[in-house]
Amino acid sequence: MGGVPSTPRFSDARPQDTAEYLIATFVGEKSFPLDSDFWQKLLELPLSLRWPSHRVHQACQVFAQNNCNTRHLAKISIHLAQCLQESISSSGTQSTAYTKAINAVYISSVFLKYLIENAQSDNFDELHLSLAESEPIPKEFTIDQNIKKLVMHSVLSFIVSVDVSPQTYLLHQELLNFMLIAMSTQLLSGPSPGPKDVHPFIDAAMAEESSLVNSVVHRLLLNYIMRPRIPLNSASYSIFSEMSEPGVLQRVGSAAATFVLLPFNYLVSSSGESSRNQLADCSLLVLLVLIHYRKCVESDESVTDRSDDSAASDSLSKSNTHFSDNPYCKALENARDIEFGHVDIEGNAHNGLVVKLPFAALFDTLGLCLADETAVLLLYSLVEGNSGFLEYVLVRTDLDTLLMPILETLYNASKRTPNQIYMLLIILLILSQDSSFNASIHKMILPSVPWYKEHLLHQTSLGSLMVIILIRTVKYNLSKLRDVYLHTTCLATLANMAPHVHRLSAYASQRLVSLFYMLSRKYNKLADLRDDKKGSLEQDSLAEDMSAELHIYTDFLRIVLEILNAILTYALPRNPEVVYAILHRQEVFQPFKSHPRFNELLENIYTVLDFFNSRLDSQRVDGEWSVDKVLQFIIINCRSWRGDGLKMFTQLHFSYEQESHPEEFFIPYVWQLVLSRCEFSFDPSSISLFPVDLPVKVSI
Repeated sequence: MGGVPSTPRFSDARPQDTAEYLIATFVGEKSFPLDSDFWQKLLELPLSLRWPSHRVHQACQVFAQNNCNTRHLAKISIHLAQCLQESISSSGTQSTAYTKAINAVYISSVFLKYLIENAQSDNFDELHLSLAESEPIPKEFTIDQNIKKLVMHSVLSFIVSVDVSPQTYLLHQELLNFMLIAMSTQLLSGPSPGPKDVHPFIDAAMAEESSLVNSVVHRLLLNYIMRPRIPLNSASYSIFSEMSEPGVLQRVGSAAATFVLLPFNYLVSSSGESSRNQLADCSLLVLLVLIHYRKCVESDESVTDRSDDSAASDSLSKSNTHFSDNPYCKALENARDIEFGHVDIEGNAHNGLVVKLPFAALFDTLGLCLADETAVLLLYSLVEGNSGFLEYVLVRTDLDTLLMPILETLYNASKRTPNQIYMLLIILLILSQDSSFNASIHKMILPSVPWYKEHLLHQTSLGSLMVIILIRTVKYNLSKLRDVYLHTTCLATLANMAPHVHRLSAYASQRLVSLFYMLSRKYNKLADLRDDKKGSLEQDSLAEDMSAELHIYTDFLRIVLEILNAILTYALPRNPEVVYAILHRQEVFQPFKSHPRFNELLENIYTVLDFFNSRLDSQRVDGEWSVDKVLQFIIINCRSWRGDGLKMFTQLHFSYEQESHPEEFFIPYVWQLVLSRCEFSFDPSSISLFPVDLPVKVSI
């Protein structure tokens, strides 16, 4: 049983024939024990056979039928683990073990993905990742060894132990692809993790020792920061065919791109260059999947009920669930700057374990990559969860490195996904919670903003640009997304910035007053519609809905008035353009002057208006009042402004807090990014994690 299958008919058979024969044998009915020479023959072949996609699919179907008896997925997984351990020992040089590891991880990926996609059981029994009790076991392996843990430990150990180089690049890439496939069991679960969810491989990764976990987070982020590019002439591994012929494992790949991603396609592309870095992208995707995973566990507590008179006690089983700690998430949250000299992280003081990263390089890399959603999600994860990185960002003097790509992306909101817009706005809200940030962004002057087309922005402060873009986002949301949460986040950020505004530009000041006018029009429209709908029962229900929306817009208008109040109360002398904008459009406030929800907040605005209007009326000028003359007049009179008569309101300060179940947003979001970024296709009909548009079948 342990022998090699008979070779093809002719002794001088082409390698393609031998390769096809061995693959067919692998998926077939006959089972080969772990120590059979068959595995060596299979994994050492420099395969270059091209299979069309339908043959790959057929091979996967046959494999799925026979794997329950042959346990070949378990066996090739064990060989993969052994090859990786040997490769680690040989420092990743292109030894026989290295060649076998690439073949093993690729073959494993193709068939593992098919089995996961087509799994019918909740616990993925179809994988059959165990050996039969009758299986002859090599002395270095035990029958009860957990194969999932063995494989994940070996994969993670290789990734952290062996540096990326021209010699090891391909194996690193394939291992990252394998991890994404192995963790894709999440796609079959619902958006809310439950205690019965089974994810064999990612759970195995979560059970690793903290030292390996920290090293994995460190390595994946270094891959992302360093973005290693391997020139084509360095990809000399023997699996590549000569000239323009397809490479090795493209026998089940290149022609079957819908089944699995091959990095080889990128390395042998005709252009030779790609705007994306595949290894860096996959490293980040793997990291995002790991840090946002949540394992729901169930715990039973016995509760004794002594409420009845007989004092008989009934033992009641009270079931509740909670999420176990995610060590990768904690490792990222506790990461510190490599320049930071000492460790003071709670919970790590006892063992000194902490990830040390070059924050400067990470900051610069994010600044270059924020047009991509994965970079945005990483930045969010860092500023929301890692206080050290947030502090580092806030003390940087070149905040434009991060803010300019964020603001440009928001400017192009119509070309972006709603999720990306939300993430960016939350990042700005988190940053705006710091007063030094709010002050420093007004000190940085931008010579020009070439991507802003509606108005020429010349010598504008970064703070003014941020105000302009946030208001523009509110306007876009009003007409397109109509999302209350987005409105709230924009206005909350503006409110945090307001007391620290310094020399806000004329255009930004105009937009700020226009924001009040824009929201007031929406408010008035809702009020009129609500009044028109009162009458019948159905109309009363509509009127009630409109009253609820009207209440929301009342709050929005109040926030805008509080923003204006904060500027006038704490920063009027420094913001003559804001005073000018309010004077110029003072009629927009008139309809709300006696409104019970707004009159108190409008009192301060009218105190300022009265102060400057009275002085303008008493001032004699030669000719008409021009814009420049009025502005100069305001600047002069700002010096004599003392704030007499202004009511002091409590400063608004908004803080970001995650929703009660953030995993219901982040886990589906991460996997949507995985499927869209790495060309990792998955049968849409198998996905339960998020809604998917299924192709429409047309019958003729």
